[in-house]
Amino acid sequence: MIPLARQRYLLDFTVASLLRRPGRNLSLLLVYTLVVFLLASAMLYSQALKQKAAALLQGAPEIVLQRLEAGRHALMPADYLERLGRLRGVTQVQGRLWGYYFDPAIGANYTVMVQESADQAAGDPATDAQATGDPGPGQAVIGVGIARVRGLAPGDVLSLRGYDGRPHAFDILRVLPKDTELTSADLMLIHRQDFRTLLGVPEGHFTDLVLSVRNPAEVTAVARKIAERLPDSRPILREDILRTYESVFDWREGLLLALLAGGVLAFLILAWDKATGLSAEERREIGILKAIGWETGTVLRMKLWEGGLISFSAFGIGYGLAHVHVFHAGAPLFAGVMRGWSVLQPSFTLTPQVDPLQLATLFLLSVVPYTLATLVPVWRAATVDPDSVMR
Repeated sequence: MIPLARQRYLLDFTVASLLRRPGRNLSLLLVYTLVVFLLASAMLYSQALKQKAAALLQGAPEIVLQRLEAGRHALMPADYLERLGRLRGVTQVQGRLWGYYFDPAIGANYTVMVQESADQAAGDPATDAQATGDPGPGQAVIGVGIARVRGLAPGDVLSLRGYDGRPHAFDILRVLPKDTELTSADLMLIHRQDFRTLLGVPEGHFTDLVLSVRNPAEVTAVARKIAERLPDSRPILREDILRTYESVFDWREGLLLALLAGGVLAFLILAWDKATGLSAEERREIGILKAIGWETGTVLRMKLWEGGLISFSAFGIGYGLAHVHVFHAGAPLFAGVMRGWSVLQPSFTLTPQVDPLQLATLFLLSVVPYTLATLVPVWRAATVDPDSVMR
């Protein structure tokens, strides 16, 4: 109990010492908190985006097969479906139709896609679409971003000009759920016949193919067999798509941290100056403490408490403000950079979460260096003769 009481008394003395210099310590605390807030906001937002993308991509196809022509993505002939259907380990092969449409009314690209069940592709276009809930001829399902920018709601009409210059009118069937806005803000689902007439994709061709594999452990082996059998194709695994998303978010986080590097460097200079440059009043205080019998170790522990109080306070306040900024306010400072520069920027709610490794990294980068930097000048002052220090 005696060591604990001694530390409590030492802490009381440290708090009183900090309160004797409120302006200096408050300014340092504010700058320290701001730097932790900015760094934590960038890290929390990037991590939350990657987690949300990973959750949404769980339902992505196991293998996406694209055909290359002159090194670029080309249309896939329909006879590839039969050739891949006989491949061992593949349970289902389906052709997809998707592409991009530029809407000059808002200056943005739509991702136009056909979503239909396998049995619908061979049935009656109108009745089968209605039975499965997919858009039928002349109908469209749009993402929240398109609905927001164009002011559309279910029952409205969206008119677009096709590749041949003819107008195409689509009745808005419904708007996609808001919780999928990260990947569907600019998405527009239409019927396969409307897709071909709007974008000029001929019959007997698809944008790419999606494959389902019986055993998830054999996905890589199946992709390798496909590449050997169809050398003009490029298999893309679900893990590859997820890594691409993570790389994009990591790149944007790095760009954001690079923009904040100037502020962080200014803080480091300020912190080093405050930590290493003891004022005359502080040196006189250390000399008095030594003169009345304080040991060097006790003085160091007192200053360690002082640096720790400032560091932990700044870290706690900054991290708490960053958590509110990201998960409750939508990160308005960084959303434009992290989400991209598209006209149809997604708006979504992130799930609050804490990554222990991320928290530890931020702690080591912000708290430990400053706390340790306070010990060097204090040790120098505490080892000098008290009489000379006070003079």
